[in-house]
Amino acid sequence: MHSITKREKITYTGSLLGQNMIYSLMTMYVMFFFTDLLRIPSQSVTIIMVAASLWDAINDILMGMIADRTRTRIGKFRPYLLAGPVFIGIVTVLCFVSFGGSPAGTVAVAAVCYVLWGMTYTVYDIPIWAISSVSSRSADEKNSMVTLGRIGGTLGTVIVSVGSVSLLNAFGGERSAPAYTAMAAVIAGSGALLMLLSGFVLRERIEPPANGVPFRKNIHTILDNVPLKALMVTLLIMNMVNSIRQVAQMYFAVYVWGDSGYVTYIGLSLVLGMITGMAVSPALIRRYDKKLLYLIACIAGAVTSLLPYAFGVEPVVSLVILGFNFAFSGVTSITSTSMLMDSIDYAEYKLGFRGEGVVFSMNTFLTKLSATISKGILGVSMTLMGYQDNMEPNDTVMAGFSFIVLAVPAICFVLSMLPLAFYKLTPDKLTAIRNELETRRTAEK
Repeated sequence: MHSITKREKITYTGSLLGQNMIYSLMTMYVMFFFTDLLRIPSQSVTIIMVAASLWDAINDILMGMIADRTRTRIGKFRPYLLAGPVFIGIVTVLCFVSFGGSPAGTVAVAAVCYVLWGMTYTVYDIPIWAISSVSSRSADEKNSMVTLGRIGGTLGTVIVSVGSVSLLNAFGGERSAPAYTAMAAVIAGSGALLMLLSGFVLRERIEPPANGVPFRKNIHTILDNVPLKALMVTLLIMNMVNSIRQVAQMYFAVYVWGDSGYVTYIGLSLVLGMITGMAVSPALIRRYDKKLLYLIACIAGAVTSLLPYAFGVEPVVSLVILGFNFAFSGVTSITSTSMLMDSIDYAEYKLGFRGEGVVFSMNTFLTKLSATISKGILGVSMTLMGYQDNMEPNDTVMAGFSFIVLAVPAICFVLSMLPLAFYKLTPDKLTAIRNELETRRTAEK
């Protein structure tokens, strides 16, 4: 059995760091850019993002099936790791360009760019996560890869959260459209270069069947996998915890705390909390049941979300409490991804094929759907509170953004626990499944 090399681990961490730099840039700024710089009404922006999400429902699953059927000399996932980053980088920058023209033309161009971004992102995101499940036969090594990937992703988010405001100010400030274009070029270019390394360095050690799984059969990876379906609903809700904060934090910093610079401090709170939570998760997973860990982290996350909302949103105290909240989010992130890979082992046990591409295509879709729902919640909320770009803060706006950033994540923590009543993969059952799979693989040699 070949172990994952240190070089692969570093590259995987860096690749997810680069990818999340781009994802965080889009999540944090694209809606603000569309509404406040391109002057697209928030209702129109919401429609664009919901429509893109509906297309993603088809696009992501198709990409997962295509990846599962791919057979090349270098593997089934690596070709996409080599092709994807270039296109992602280009389209990301285009999303932050003000092309001028009529209001209708501006809406149309923004819609096309945003839909293309989702498609190019899918080409890379599904294979980069799926490759972790075939990087080793060892569950501990795969958990280690997932942890490093999540840590890398968190660092990418933090780099953008902390550094983007300085970049924006250096290029002209938060009210300058060319400043966003320049910022996007720096972040997207750097992120794409880091992502590109994954295609050259990472290796696939679990060989797929010689012939790809037919499309109709591959969909049963989801339809006949009860633990996976339960986990999918959980992930959809849980992903909203951080995505709702990302899409709203610029508005929150500007209109509640009165200074966009607070985005930097939110980023610092995020990195300290998330990395701490992620770093301790593998040891906790080895000792305790993953499902139990997830539930405990959710309860603690809900409490630490509500505390600043219930007792005021004074910046310093709130940032400290949110640091603990992000730590619990880190635990849920690692445990849920590890549970996702367990559901792939279950699929192989029950169906005879793993279907990594389809499974992680759903993970990609759910991540983007969560972000879209978050933007929809923000868009509707902004309409209800009478928000207009560059408006003076008032009590309604301040209360609205506080509720979105603090109370909504608490609700999501609680709701994400409910579907896991149908997740029955206990540690003993997983051990039995993996022993059976090893027996089958040995017999096939």
